[in-house]
Amino acid sequence: MDMKLMGAVFTTVFLAELGDKTQLAAFLFAAKQPAGLLSVFVAASLALVCATALAVAGGAIVSDFVDPKVLSYVAGSGFIVIGLWVILQAAAA
Repeated sequence: MDMKLMGAVFTTVFLAELGDKTQLAAFLFAAKQPAGLLSVFVAASLALVCATALAVAGGAIVSDFVDPKVLSYVAGSGFIVIGLWVILQAAAA
């Protein structure tokens, strides 16, 4: 197992997930069901594992047809566009 790769993926995904709508949903379920905190934790964790499995499988399949470097440029460009859109929306508000 590549520990450097694992560290990079963990850090990136962890930071990307902080404060997103998935975390907010888990927060709200936990607030509404304080007796079911373990259930909320397990269900949210399994959902993230399943979503990640789909992403990894999709990446493996797409990389057979598209150069991973091109995918990196497309993903990076997408993040930049979304970031600019968020900034413009905030400035307009």
